[in-house]
Amino acid sequence: MNDVTVVIPAYNEAGRVGQVVEELIEDYDVLVVDDGSTDGTVAEAGDAGARVVEQPTNRGYIAALKRGFREADTETVVTYDADGEHRPADVARVAEPIDTHDLDLVLGARSHVPRPSERFLNALTRLKVPVSDSGTGLRALRRELAVELALDTTCTCGTLVLEATAKGARIGEVPIETREIAKPRGIAWGHGRQLLHVLRHLRKI
Repeated sequence: MNDVTVVIPAYNEAGRVGQVVEELIEDYDVLVVDDGSTDGTVAEAGDAGARVVEQPTNRGYIAALKRGFREADTETVVTYDADGEHRPADVARVAEPIDTHDLDLVLGARSHVPRPSERFLNALTRLKVPVSDSGTGLRALRRELAVELALDTTCTCGTLVLEATAKGARIGEVPIETREIAKPRGIAWGHGRQLLHVLRHLRKI
């Protein structure tokens, strides 16, 4: 599916991002957006075959994601985490409804959302949009929609889906399973600020 760009925001993911790219590079255009890493992320991603663009300083996941949307040159864009949590086979599953023009945004819905704060944001989002995993890192978008999203929030939990809904996007989900990796599983305190953004977006729909 060379008509799909897999956008991978990455910050200090040396030791993991290379394998992630290698699992995808034969089937997709892989674009790694390095968010000011201070380790070997850039070299490792490039050596594995990815197209790499560099943010000059660490500006955060949202900024890296938006840069990836602008740099992508295919109609379908898939976002993918750099830490190895996702399974390459799921890329085609989330991308297919975009490729067939049935949907504009497809979420890869995890069977379990580990953080309590994220589950709470999901519950709020479901007041307006019937999705189970609004904060997943694996999602497919029509690029035309992706570049229009302001994403003026702390993270994507809830608000990406709500903003897309406000723009009239057709949204769906496909179930995915994630791989066990070492990552924080407790409360993400930044979700406190994100709660205010979710409430703001809920009022717009």
